[in-house]
Amino acid sequence: MSDEEREEKELDLTSPEVVTKYKGAAEIVNKALQLVLSECKPKAKIVDLCEKGDAFIREQTGNMYKNAKKKIERGVAFPTCISVNNTVCHFSPLASDETVLEDGDVLKIDMGCHIDGFIAVVAHTHVLQQGPVTGRAADVIAAANTAAEVALRLVRPGKKNKDVTEAIQKVAAAYDCKIVEGVLSHQMKQFVIDGNKVVLSVSGPDTRVDEAEFEENEVYSIDIVTSTGEGKPKLLDEKQTTIYKRAVDKNYHLKMKASRFIFSEINQKFPIMPFSARALEEKRARLGLVECVNHDLLQPYPVLHEKPGDLVAHIKFTVLLMPNGSDRVTSHPLQELQPTKTVDDPEIKAWLSLATKKKKGGGKKKKGKKGDTADAEPMDAAAAPTSEE
Repeated sequence: MSDEEREEKELDLTSPEVVTKYKGAAEIVNKALQLVLSECKPKAKIVDLCEKGDAFIREQTGNMYKNAKKKIERGVAFPTCISVNNTVCHFSPLASDETVLEDGDVLKIDMGCHIDGFIAVVAHTHVLQQGPVTGRAADVIAAANTAAEVALRLVRPGKKNKDVTEAIQKVAAAYDCKIVEGVLSHQMKQFVIDGNKVVLSVSGPDTRVDEAEFEENEVYSIDIVTSTGEGKPKLLDEKQTTIYKRAVDKNYHLKMKASRFIFSEINQKFPIMPFSARALEEKRARLGLVECVNHDLLQPYPVLHEKPGDLVAHIKFTVLLMPNGSDRVTSHPLQELQPTKTVDDPEIKAWLSLATKKKKGGGKKKKGKKGDTADAEPMDAAAAPTSEE
């Protein structure tokens, strides 16, 4: 076996050190989410909250592996985004932005952390209000959460990506909601946030991906976005885009000085992971990023919107396909939900009743808690919409 093959072989979940790094990144991103959520109050500026999330991840990862012999990359794997109401995703504004949260807003918080390139991502939906969430807001969150619970049980060795696509659409329909098109769940590997194995959210004539089977020791970011609208989001304003990722396989000799300056800064600071334009010098960045994107040197993460009045929910988690079952390492408990719909479909109930762990002989069943889903038990479909305390 060549060194390269050995290297490749060692860097998956068969290595305890790799599992430790994934779980370390997950612990930090779960805490970062908790911190951001605790600061979400009416009139809080979204940019300040995004900054707090990123700063916490940088600080916590900065304290790890300080004395390692070789330098270990670590930090933000996906910048903190807070997308409100009908905004679908990727809203992480620049420092000059004055957008604030308002009472009753439906917030989607999305963020990621990595240690040595081993990535943990999470997204969570929260309504800025006291008491239980009711009506269509409860429906759309319950749809995302139940679809996520079903996906957790179907992303397992031997199952195929298309099984998950079909199932999550069926769950959303049960709540009279739609799965949002264009969202992909990805396999993740070291330093790769969007691996080649993907799960489509919605299959259609224009969107096809290769059929893939899940395998033991793989890691996935399962990404579920639901909407009370049509689920066909649009880009309204390119200027809102602030998150980019270096397209490592592309090169081009940039013409403008500002572009070359910014591109060199990106190559030094963010050679692989997605980053926010907030981290660059703002005046030059605005000019330079446009040329970089036009020549495919950067992949933009656009801010997408459903129609005004539509509500969007987002649940994303990281799952490790361990030999003893699926280990969801990122999550956050939901508020109490009182949806207008209940799930009566026998097929959905059957999916929810699947255990995520292989049974150990003769042990007592442990009730899985949302915060600690290592031993997630079969989920009662009747309880699916509300949070598990």
